[in-house]
Amino acid sequence: MDKLEEAENRLQTGEIAQGDQKKKTRDFRNGIIVGVLTTALILIGAYAGKTAYQIAKIKGAAAEAASESVVNTETIQKIELLESVIDEAYYYDDKVSIDNLQEGVYKGLVAALGDPYSEYYTKEELEEVVNSNKGVSYGIGAYISLNKQWNMAMINNVMEESPAQEAGLQAGDVIIEVDGESTQGMSVSQVVSLVKGREGTTVRLTIYREGETDYLEIDAVRGKLIEATTVNSGMLEGTDHIGYVHIIEFDGVTVDQYTEAMAVLKEEGMKALVLDLRSNPGGDVNAVVEIARKILPKGMIVYTEDKYGNRKEYTCDGDKEFDLPLAVLVNDYSASASEILAGAIQDYKKGTLIGTTTYGKGIVQQIQRLEDGTAIKLTISAYYTPLGRNIHGIGITPDIELEYDYDAYQTEGKDNQVEKAIEILEEQMK
Repeated sequence: MDKLEEAENRLQTGEIAQGDQKKKTRDFRNGIIVGVLTTALILIGAYAGKTAYQIAKIKGAAAEAASESVVNTETIQKIELLESVIDEAYYYDDKVSIDNLQEGVYKGLVAALGDPYSEYYTKEELEEVVNSNKGVSYGIGAYISLNKQWNMAMINNVMEESPAQEAGLQAGDVIIEVDGESTQGMSVSQVVSLVKGREGTTVRLTIYREGETDYLEIDAVRGKLIEATTVNSGMLEGTDHIGYVHIIEFDGVTVDQYTEAMAVLKEEGMKALVLDLRSNPGGDVNAVVEIARKILPKGMIVYTEDKYGNRKEYTCDGDKEFDLPLAVLVNDYSASASEILAGAIQDYKKGTLIGTTTYGKGIVQQIQRLEDGTAIKLTISAYYTPLGRNIHGIGITPDIELEYDYDAYQTEGKDNQVEKAIEILEEQMK
């Protein structure tokens, strides 16, 4: 099969693609904002396949052109007025940074789209995104995603023997503050940038945890750069060779880790498999497609369509189709790439989905890198399951709906969803 194009290989965090950028001027007062806002507009037009139009110079620009662009005389005058008021009246003037003000303008432009998945990245934030997509972490060793109910960042998993695990952080912990700074309204990448820091330093997280009467204050010591373990596996105890594979998220290291885990389970005589995608926030579409090719029959895995109807298909040749009974665990935090895999398995009736309705993220993001080292991530298309379902805002309803029994796990160590999967698989193995 053809390799996936570099320009369409990321979902949750998006892909890295080289974008065009016009020169930006040197001085904030004299128009640095104009240059960068113009760049963003040209990038959007260029990606869509349209000829990028040239924005008229502020002086002498036609009224019609100005009215159609964010960059016009009125906007520039308003920015200059705001800066003047800040200079004259802001009490904490010694803390004012021109760089921060500029970044605020760029971030504000993208935030005005009202799309929680579109974002402007500084150089530092982009580096963190790239490292995360490669499956490396520099910080406390925790996977962070978005809590839909709170609309705040949460920990969806912790790495084994990591600072996060040693500090007592748990999957499902909602991050209320980082070092006393509220995370309300922050994107996941912004929270991640606060959590990460120099090795050996301590970060304090204020956490909401279900079942606790008050917020928890947890200190974690930041560690070294480490490669993430995104796949956990083993044979389920007390069963007749039922394997278990938990994919935490889809990163650059995930395919090899999954392949190795499956090889070990097959050597141990696996007769059925529980594939756990619970709280998997997604990640690299290249990784999830490669894993889908080790499970699905010949045919479509997923396809995307942009606003012009341009379609991109990802297919499977069926040569490595999984031929044992399969159960897939999902919940309301199974999102994006994990929904691609779960949706395709359900469409082909290759396995039984158990749990609760998934997150419902059926759109694709692309990161376009700018020449100054920053980047812009934009939603560029929607994706569809093999049967043509777009699950955005809807999610995937499992074949067997079963709420997770949190109390049973806390008191008895029993996972009722895994137990249900075992029950289904044992019946199919007869």
